[in-house]
Amino acid sequence: MLIALAPPALFLVLLAALELGTRAGRRLLALDPEVSKGTTAADGLVYALLGLLIAFTFSGAANRFDRRRDQIVAEANALGTAWLRLDLLPSEQPDVRERFRAYFDARLALYEVPRDEESLRAALEVAQRRQDELWAAAVQGCSAELGLAMPVLPPLNECFDIAGERTAAILAHPPAAIFWLLVLLSLGGSFLAGQSMAVAKTSLLRHRLLFAGVLAVTFYLILDLEYPRMGLLRLDGHDAVLHALRATLG
Repeated sequence: MLIALAPPALFLVLLAALELGTRAGRRLLALDPEVSKGTTAADGLVYALLGLLIAFTFSGAANRFDRRRDQIVAEANALGTAWLRLDLLPSEQPDVRERFRAYFDARLALYEVPRDEESLRAALEVAQRRQDELWAAAVQGCSAELGLAMPVLPPLNECFDIAGERTAAILAHPPAAIFWLLVLLSLGGSFLAGQSMAVAKTSLLRHRLLFAGVLAVTFYLILDLEYPRMGLLRLDGHDAVLHALRATLG
């Protein structure tokens, strides 16, 4: 919900900054009709920093989105391999398989919880308990024949490793200060752009709408890529491979 509200709010605030800059530029032009129509060094610095910050944050968010998507496929492959290796267990197999399903369900539930801290922590605790129970049952199942430990336990361990990577990816985001700096630079750039357009006598409504709209949409895409389960760009569709695998486990 916050991601959906951020772009319209930012768009309106940027329009306000453009209007303030336009009024400041008109006053400046009235005081000094010969004021330079070019951008100053300060203007160029703000625009350059804004462009660099947008480029880096967008690139980082896109890379993290791709990595999270690849991790879904990796986890599905690891879970499928681990499930097949359970066929080697001669004893306690039903118990291990039941705990495997419970672990799988806990992981799926984790990816569907709201991204508030309390819900996420509770889902992580459940998944960790199911993981510990599955590991203990698998170790017990291999204890009767130690030769089974090598083919059965490493695939399970790989599942847990990938799960840990996905959990870390869920929590991996840039510091909030980066986003606040992006907003402040956007506001500063909007003010300077409005002032420059007023001085150059090109302050048309469509120019201001386009400037504010491009910045707001770009900011939204960055947030959407960074939090891919809260906006329009979602990972839910990619989770279909996990749900399809779970359906085959009974």
